[in-house]
Amino acid sequence: MHKVQIVTDSTADLTKELIKQFNIHIVPLSIQIDRESYIDGVTIQQEEFIEKMAQSKELPKSSQPAVGVFKELYDKLGANGDRIISIHMTGSMSGTVKSAQAAAEMSTSDVTVIDSEFISFALGFQVEEAAKMAANDYSVEKITQRVKEICGKTKLFVVVDTLENLVKGGRIGKGKAMLGSLLSIKPIASLTDGEYTPVAKVRSHKQVVNYLFNEFMKDTKGKIVKAVGISHANGFSMATPLKNLIEETGFKQIQMSFTSPVISTHTGPGAIGFMYMTE
Repeated sequence: MHKVQIVTDSTADLTKELIKQFNIHIVPLSIQIDRESYIDGVTIQQEEFIEKMAQSKELPKSSQPAVGVFKELYDKLGANGDRIISIHMTGSMSGTVKSAQAAAEMSTSDVTVIDSEFISFALGFQVEEAAKMAANDYSVEKITQRVKEICGKTKLFVVVDTLENLVKGGRIGKGKAMLGSLLSIKPIASLTDGEYTPVAKVRSHKQVVNYLFNEFMKDTKGKIVKAVGISHANGFSMATPLKNLIEETGFKQIQMSFTSPVISTHTGPGAIGFMYMTE
C-alpha cells in the first residue's frame, strides 16, 4: 500500500523526536552572515545564530531552498508511488513555497504543496497533524482538508523588542524607528492570512504579556485549546511570564524554544512569537 510522505522546511520548529517518530522530511533554508553561509538547523543552531547576529554589521540574509533540492527529494520519495504533501512557511516572508511549487510541477511524483500562512510552531501544528494522519493511512485529500481547518483555527502574534532589524529589512523607516525607540514602543503584530499585520503598541514587556494573555483568554473562551507554542530569540523576559500565566489556566503542554534563525533575521533579538490552536 502506498503511503503519504510529509515534507516541510526548517522554520517549523519541530522537535527531533517528532521528526524521527513520524519520518518528517525537512528541507532547510540557508542563512548568510558576514559573507559566511550556513544551513539552518544543520551547520548553525538557533542560539549560536543570535550571538553571531548581534556581532554582525549587516542584517543576515536568508535564502529559500533551490527548486532542484525540492525536486530531488520529491522524485526520491515518490519513486515507489508514494504521494507527497509539502507544507511550508508563509509565502509573504519567503519564496520557499514557490520553490516547492515549481519543483512539484517538474517532479514525476504526485506532490501537493500547501502554504501554511504561518511560521514556527503555527506551521508545526499543521505538519504534526498531517504526519500523524499519514501514519494512520489517511488520504491526501483528508489530510489536506484537515490542515486547512487547522490553519483557520490558529492565531499567531509576533512582538519585536528592538526595531533595528525591521529598519534594516526595509519594513519601517528610520524616523519611525527612532521615535519608537525613544518611546520604548513594543509593536505587536498578528500573522493574518500570511501577512504581518500590526495590531497594538505597548511600552513594556509586562504590557506585552498582559495584552497577549488577554487576547488568548478572549479568543479561546468556550473553545478547547489544542496547542500552544512560544518561540523566542532570547526573549525570556516576555516568553517566560506568558508561559506561566497560560499554565495557570490549566493548560500545561506549552511548547517553548528558540526560533529558527530565518525568523530571528526578520524580528531581531529579544522577539517572541506566540501561537495557539483551538478545536
